[in-house]
This record gives sequence, C-alpha cells and structure tokens, in this order.
Amino acid sequence: MTESWESFDSGSQSEQSFHLERTHIEPIYDSFLCPLTKQVMRDPVTIENGRTFEREAIEKWFRELRESGRRLVCPLTQKELKNTDLNPSIALRNTIEEWMARNEAAQREVAHRCLSLDCSEHEILQALKYIQNICLQSRSNKHAIRNAELIPKVVDMLKSSSRRVRSATLETLQIVAEEDEDNKEIIGEGDTVRTIVKFLNHEHSKEREEAVSVLYELSKSEALCEKIGMVPGAILILLGMSSSDSENVLAVKRADKTLDNLAKCEKNVLQMAENGRLQPLLTLLLEGSPDTKLEMAAFLGDLVLSNDAKVFVAQTVGSALVNVMRSGNMKLREAALKALNQISSSCEISARVLIEEAGILPPLVKDLFTVGSNQLPMRLKEISATVLSNIVNSGYDFDSVPLGPDHHETLVSENIIHSLLHLISNTGPAIECKLLQILVGLTGSPTTVSDVVAAVKSSGAIISLIQFIEAIQPDLRSASIKLLQNLSPHMGPELADALCGTAGQLGSLIKIISEAGGVMEEQAAAVSMLADLPERDIGLTRQLLDEGAFEVIISSLARVRQGETRGSRFTTPYLEGLVRVLARLTFVLADEPEAVSLVREYNIAALFADLLQVNGLDNVQMVAAMALENLSQESKSLTQTPEMPKPGSCFSVFCASKPKGITGLCRLHLGICSFRNTFCLLEGRAVGKLVTCLDHTNEKVVEAALAAICTLLDDDVDVEQGVMVLDEVDAIKLILDILVENRSEILRRRSVFAVERLLRTQDIAVEVSGHPNVNTALVEAFRHGDFRTRQIAERALKHVDKIPNFSGIFPK
Repeated sequence: MTESWESFDSGSQSEQSFHLERTHIEPIYDSFLCPLTKQVMRDPVTIENGRTFEREAIEKWFRELRESGRRLVCPLTQKELKNTDLNPSIALRNTIEEWMARNEAAQREVAHRCLSLDCSEHEILQALKYIQNICLQSRSNKHAIRNAELIPKVVDMLKSSSRRVRSATLETLQIVAEEDEDNKEIIGEGDTVRTIVKFLNHEHSKEREEAVSVLYELSKSEALCEKIGMVPGAILILLGMSSSDSENVLAVKRADKTLDNLAKCEKNVLQMAENGRLQPLLTLLLEGSPDTKLEMAAFLGDLVLSNDAKVFVAQTVGSALVNVMRSGNMKLREAALKALNQISSSCEISARVLIEEAGILPPLVKDLFTVGSNQLPMRLKEISATVLSNIVNSGYDFDSVPLGPDHHETLVSENIIHSLLHLISNTGPAIECKLLQILVGLTGSPTTVSDVVAAVKSSGAIISLIQFIEAIQPDLRSASIKLLQNLSPHMGPELADALCGTAGQLGSLIKIISEAGGVMEEQAAAVSMLADLPERDIGLTRQLLDEGAFEVIISSLARVRQGETRGSRFTTPYLEGLVRVLARLTFVLADEPEAVSLVREYNIAALFADLLQVNGLDNVQMVAAMALENLSQESKSLTQTPEMPKPGSCFSVFCASKPKGITGLCRLHLGICSFRNTFCLLEGRAVGKLVTCLDHTNEKVVEAALAAICTLLDDDVDVEQGVMVLDEVDAIKLILDILVENRSEILRRRSVFAVERLLRTQDIAVEVSGHPNVNTALVEAFRHGDFRTRQIAERALKHVDKIPNFSGIFPK
C-alpha cells in the first residue's frame, strides 16, 4: 500500500493542506479502500454478494468463521453466504495501481525537491521518513528510489547543519542499502564512504551508531570493502568501537561484524593486524593459498607485537610456522623464520609455547648445523640463530628438551655446544653475535651453565672467545663480554691465564670500562667479569698494574660517586664491579710493592672506609670491609718503629712499652702509623664505621666487618689496647650478640676468636663471664664448631673457668 505524503507530516492540518495543494497528489477514493483494513487494496477480490475486499483480509475473515464454528456471513451485511469463492477485481486493481503510480511519482518528486539544504529541517525530515517507509515496504520501491535518483540527494543531507537531519540521513542510507547491491554501489560513489566514516568519531552517540550501521550494510558488498578500508583511520576507529565499554551494545556488535566483513579484503586484513586484530591474518596464514600464506607470514615478521599478542600468535600458528621450516620453499621458510623471530623475542611465554607445543628446537638446530647442498643460505641461518637466541633467553630448562630422533642429545650436550663454538669461528659478525647470545642465554641459567662450561673447557675455545673483546661491531663485542662474564665465576683461572697470555684484550676491557657517559650494560658486564677473576692471581694483578687499570678504576669510581655518570639500571652492578676490582690490590700487598705505592698515592684505604657507609649496597660494604681487613693486616709490617732510647734513659727494665719522651705512636702497632701510609684502622677512624656494620641485616656484611675488626686483636698488635679500642666504640656488646645469635659458621668462628681475645682483659672477662648466654654460646661452639673454632672456644672457656687449665700438671 502507498501512504499519502501528508501521513508522514508531523505538522498541523493547515501545513498538510499546503503540501497537498502544492504537490497535486490525487485523493484516495473510497472504492480503493478495503472495508476491513481501511487501507488501499493491492489485490482486490469480490465475494458472492458483490462486495470487494483485500484478498488477505477476507480470507482471514472466512478462516476465523470456520475455526469458531460460526455460520458463513458477509462482514459488512452480516447476511449468510453460500460459498467462499473469491473473484479477482482486475479492473479495480489496475485502476488502483495506476493511481498509486501517479501518487508515488508525485511523492518522489516532492521528496526530490525537499531533499535540499535550502529546505527547512521539517521538510527534509518528511522526505527522509517517506523514503524510509517505502523502502521498508518492498525491494521494488528501493529500485524506484534508485531510478528516481533520490540516493545522491539523500547523501547530500549528510552535509546538513542539523543533527536530526544527519541522524535521519544515516538511518535512511542504512535502509536504502539493505539487501540491495545496486543501491550500495551508488552510496559508495565519490566521497560518501569517507564522510560516513567521519561520523564514527562524532561526539553525538546517535550519529556514531547510525554511521556504523550504514558501514555494516556497505561492508556486505565485497566491492566496497576495500574502499572502506582505504579511508584513513576507518579500520582503527572500528576496532576502537568493537572493543569499547562505553558504546551502545548494538554499535559494538555492528562494528565487530563490519570488521569481519572487511576482512574479505587482504589489504584490510593487514591493516587490522597492524592495529592489533590478528585473527583474520592468522586465519589466512593457516587457510590461504600458498601466495597468501607467504604474504601473511612475511607481514607478520615485520609487525611489532605486544607480549600478549605474541603468545596468541604462537598458540594459533606456531606449529604451522614450524612446519613451514621443514619445507623446501626458501621464500616461505624465510617468511616463517622472520615471523618466529618476531613472536619469540622478549617474551618468555610465547617462547615456551614454541618449545612445548610447536616443537621448534629440533628443526631450528638442524637448520643451523646442516651443511652441504641442503644447508640454508647464511642470511637464513642468521635468522635461525636469532630465533634460537630468543628461545634460549626465555629461561627454559633446555637440558630436558631432547633433540633429534634418538632423543640422546639436548641443546647443552657437548656435541651441540662444540658445534656452536665451531660455527662461531667460521661465520660472519652478524651470525657470530647471535650465536654468542645463545651461549649467553645458556650460561645465564643455573641449570645449564655447568654443561656449557664443561664443553668450553673441553674444546679449548676460551682463547677464541676472548678475541671478540676487540671486535669493532658493538653488538658482537657486547655479546662476547656478557658471555665471558657468565663464564668467569666458573672459569676464573682459565680466563685470567687467557687474558694474560694474549695481547690487547685486557687493555680493550679497561677501555670499555672507562668510557664516559651513561653506564651501559657492556661496561657493567666488563667490570663484573674482571671482578670475578681470582682475586689472589698475582700475575693478573701485575698486568692490570702495567695496563694502568687501577687508575682507570679509581677515576671511574669517583665519577659514579660524584653523580657524573647518568643513572641507569646498570649503575649498581657497575659500581660493585669497580669496588671488587679495586680490592684486588689489597690481596697482593705483601708481594707487590707497586700495589702498596698505589694504595698510598690515591689514599685507597680512606676510600674503602667511606664505602662502608654506602647504605643499600650490601656488596659494596662487604667488599670494602674485606679490603680494610687486608689493609689492616699489612699495617704492622708497614709501621715505622722509632729508634729505641739510648741505654740508661729507661729507669727500669720493666718500663712501659712506649719509650718515654716519644709521643704520637700508635697504641696498637707501637710505631708511627697513618691511614694513608700504613693503613691503620685506628688512625683512620675506620673502626667506628666497621662497628656500625656489625648491626647489618646482611650476614655477609657482618662477616666481613667482624673479620676487619678482628685484625685489631691479632697477635702482632697490642691486644689489650685493641680490646680497649673496641670498648671505647661500644663494639663489645655487638660482638657478644653476634656470638649468641650464631647466624653462620663463619660468624661463630670469628666471634669466638674476638671473645677469646676480649676475655684476656680482666675487667672485660669479669663482665662477660657473668653473661649466661655468652657462656652457653661458647659451650655450643666448643661442642659443635669446626676444629679451629673448638680450639679457640676451649681457650675462651678456660678464661671464664668453665674448663680447668691442666697445663701445670703435665711436664713441658
């Protein structure tokens, strides 16, 4: 049925009359109306008594009479009928159709004129509503709208300044486009799609919702999918809507379905992947043609993915990509390797998926080591090495993953490590770097480092590995230094010998350590590697002295402490390494006069004393205390003993230890001391700083500090004066507490030694002997300590009369 124009007018009766008069729409004749529906008939039929009805309406009337068991009557006259025969009123139908055609043409003409930006909002909305209604009635009406060239007029209304008009226009376009390919094509002409996309970003939610509905209809046309995707930002905006929590639920659903439709175009699939919607690309990678698979894999290899995306990709297509590695198509293998490189980098979970679910290790290792006619080109071996490096640095337990059909070898088997080492020596810098990074990952794991160390030792490869310290390629040099850092705690003597036996590498390390600017990982690794080498290796220390290394270390340490180096996460390990390397000097003082001179020249003893107060850096405090212990042990041998007074100047052979008339002598060493020249802890006021460390929560710091303090009680100093010094700085209670707490065997031994020396002083012995916890701790040390500790504990217990002294019973 065709409704009259004014039935869509929301204005007054006078306004309706104006439109009727202006457009000359013919009136509806009573004979056109069905008595039952009161609507214009489309299929008029006549019953037995000559009355005319709409076929569907009269059939319904007859059916209801039969079902209710009532007699058959005419709905108008209520007179009984003999039959239900229906005779088509062809003439009336033709007349109605002609009338409808004239009216529809007139109404379309009205709509055509009213769809103008010069018309009022009211007139435009009338025209749009008219078009919506007739298009909803039948597909033929959509054709009529198209043939009347109304679609471009509707599109023009998107430029209206009225929000109501724009929303109604978008709604009309959606209805016009629905299930009509020709109408979609017309809507898609020119710049219309771009205009509709703009509404997706409009602040008015109603317009956004209508716009996404239009795009959803248009996206059902494959011809328009590419055009929609070509609008800058269209796919990204749709992706945002499809995952939004603030949008209307229907709008979110429409946006998501629109994206599904747009995925029919491969160009759109690539755009979606770039913006995080990966499933369409992964589907094509799994199900597409060989050329499509190649394109998708290659594109995936260039994508920057989040870690969550890497895991999703690994779970979805990881196995497929690994299977491609076994194929003979080099282009496809290269694309697959690049994709695997992307999804395995810097993501432990995706790497684990590739290992456990996709079985990536066997084909990866095979690709690296295969030689001959079946070997990969070197550029692909480099990618394979990169992927393996990514996998290895995921922290997986690689000694449990079998390689090859016999399952006898793993990634850390000696043969595999030897093959890696051989490959490192016979390839170019780029792949060498990746292979070294593989070894870095394997030596960085406590479960695999011992296997790698054993293989490196058996291969004698350490000489070859240190050559890379001088590589001009920064990445290659950095990888080699990190590997050597990981090896140094396990291969210290071998590495020290190699550095001393070759020219240039040690100097190159020092140069790297001393580079100004921000502290980089390479610098921290270099100094940490040096710090892990045997600290009592005199040959290495001498070579470091010859290279001027310690002056560089002191200068670098000063820059860090003064804040001249830019802070980074590597500053702390760098500082710790510098302090540990510098402490090497204190282990060779007795054998290396040059070391003594250097310590004096730079007042290194004072530097270590200051480092005791660097809170929050336990390793620095521990090494500083250890160095001070070494320095203090040398104090007696460095102290200048004054000339004894001439005979007769002493009144008695039992005169005091310090000769009369001689002042300024050290009460501990009985000579001329200073912190700078003889490293005397007392003269350097370092004792109090060490005592402060006795209350540290880190027992390693306490152990080192107590060891340094115990040098004040050694046999080669005045022990009684040492005890008095400790009493003056309130150290005795802390030492007793350490003994009682018994936190470690080392602390027990050192605290027992200190307490035994304290008990030699009568006043202290009286105080300590009345302390039940101390007595108990000494007994426990005597019963359960090691041999040396038990000996010292026994002497201490004799001091407090817990064990009798039987020395007078037996003859000497």
